[in-house]
Amino acid sequence: MTKVPENLISQALKTPEISTAVVCAEQEILLESIKEATEKKFIKPILIGNQEIIHQIAKKINFNIQNVKIINEKSNIECSVLACKLAKENKIKIIVKGNLHTDILMRVYLKKEFGLIEGKRLSHIWYMSANKLKKPLFITDGALNVSPRVDVKLHILKNSILFAKKIGLEKPKVALLSGTEDPIESMPSSIEAKKVMDQAVKENLNALIYGPLALDNAISKEAAKIKNINNDVAGDADILLVPNLETGNSLSKIMVYFMDACAAGIVTGGKVPVVVPSRADNTTSKLASILAAIIDTQ
Repeated sequence: MTKVPENLISQALKTPEISTAVVCAEQEILLESIKEATEKKFIKPILIGNQEIIHQIAKKINFNIQNVKIINEKSNIECSVLACKLAKENKIKIIVKGNLHTDILMRVYLKKEFGLIEGKRLSHIWYMSANKLKKPLFITDGALNVSPRVDVKLHILKNSILFAKKIGLEKPKVALLSGTEDPIESMPSSIEAKKVMDQAVKENLNALIYGPLALDNAISKEAAKIKNINNDVAGDADILLVPNLETGNSLSKIMVYFMDACAAGIVTGGKVPVVVPSRADNTTSKLASILAAIIDTQ
């Protein structure tokens, strides 16, 4: 199994224990990652959920929660509300989703009364690492924005560039994915990719951006060379901006299940990052996601 990337660990260690709200914390595999993150001084958790079940799981996995704050609440919605109130009051800097559906938590997060959006657009970013990859890949957006318009893709682009810089890339290379390297009317995502690139150039974003590119041309120099695609992004992309959620979701899961990749995923763009792991994600992925969120606060 691919381990948590060393660069995530070293970068996250630069920040002291981060106050973290865990929403609906009564989930064993999640509490295992929270335990590790707590014991290694990455986070200082506040566990929100069914107190009785939380204690039962903590005992089972030998997680000493004697000094951990627990807020007893059984309603998924109320658990989400409590976490967002803590974020609004600057009492926590990260929210971690536990045993509830992502849309329940995010609907509460988006409410104006909490002021967590700050006029920006939220987006999801995967930070994918695997032994078979020559370098980690960022994939966005594979979990939040379903069919983003050009203006939304620009927000997604800016969020991903900012996060990549926090990870340590001075000038990230961004591939705007489609099914072709040529803008053609019959493939709307290729036209949108060209529009995003043109607007990004106008705004002089501090990144190398090119699109449309098919996946092979984005990550394989050989494929790009065969097709005579000559630019700084082709064959060497850091960030893959996908045309829609289905593409990003499928690509990330293909990498997890066929390449044994470690998938660290966060929702960024708001006042505090949100970790929204799939309930099927393993402990390594959940811990990596927490570390990615810590880095996003820096």
